[in-house]
Amino acid sequence: MLKRQVTLADIAKELGVSTATVSRALKDYPDISKETKQKVLDLVKKWNYRPNSMAAGLRKRESKVIGVIIPEIINHFFSSVIKGIMKVAYEADYRVMLCQSDESYEKEVADANALFSSRVDGIMASLAHGTKNIDHFLAFTDVGIPVVFFDKVPSNAPDVSKVVVDDYKGAFRVVEHMIQQGCSRIAHFRGPMLASTSINRYNGYKDALSKNNIAYDPNLVYTCDDITLEEGRTFARRCLENGNFDGIFCITDQVAIGAMLELKEAGKSIPQEVAIAGFSNWTMSSIVEPKLTTVAQPGLEMGMRAMQLLLDEIRSNKEEVKTEVQTVTLETELIIRSSSSKTEVLV
Repeated sequence: MLKRQVTLADIAKELGVSTATVSRALKDYPDISKETKQKVLDLVKKWNYRPNSMAAGLRKRESKVIGVIIPEIINHFFSSVIKGIMKVAYEADYRVMLCQSDESYEKEVADANALFSSRVDGIMASLAHGTKNIDHFLAFTDVGIPVVFFDKVPSNAPDVSKVVVDDYKGAFRVVEHMIQQGCSRIAHFRGPMLASTSINRYNGYKDALSKNNIAYDPNLVYTCDDITLEEGRTFARRCLENGNFDGIFCITDQVAIGAMLELKEAGKSIPQEVAIAGFSNWTMSSIVEPKLTTVAQPGLEMGMRAMQLLLDEIRSNKEEVKTEVQTVTLETELIIRSSSSKTEVLV
């Protein structure tokens, strides 16, 4: 009959009753006669009526929608995070509006503004590489909309909950492993010193050297702007030009695989001449030859914990209960493979 979505008003008009009567009939209120209830149910079935959840949400001052901003969807780690987010959200009867920043601060701001206009009940985000200012997220907290950061989180947002992995410990362990394999001149291809991930992995690298009485050499540290495979190749070429290195620890597996390709093309033997390790346990890390030593992150658990934190804060706001800001730190796992193990291959 109707090309647009059927509403309670349409049903009420057809039956010659009020929308309140139709609503009460659908909720089986005892003050509505059985005859009227049956007429309403018959018409609902005939017209295939579906409740307008958005309209209901506006009446309750909630949308039942969560906004999520991630740097990239195709990344194995972030796809695991999304799976965890979706699982907890679905079980709580929330829907997720997903945005991809493409590691762009400008797009991140535009996405945040769009989610704000969409009246989401809360927002979760992992920062783009170049994000320095987080005012676009503080706009949510200023009006009482909860925000939870995960993975790449800001250091200047003490009043916002966060879920992170222990990047420092993960980096420390993998660099110490490389030292135990005989490396003493380990280069580090780090990320921009903005996000917590880059900062903590860099600090873990430096402290592993210090603990093992190896002098820190700033000439062995290279900063990626975009954290890409091509940057891994570029910095590996520079290492070859400068010489005097026997290991490379990279901010991500993607960068590490780029470095590995460049070294192999230059005729370097991995790990006999140069050991290589990455971070994140990207799918390709177990497929390349030699297989890449890396640090695995619990993406699924991160997504689930972050989503549950956000739902708890939304619930606290509705109940007008003070929210306790939390920082949840998850453990990583060192996965030793043949790109770094000079004595034996464990994986």
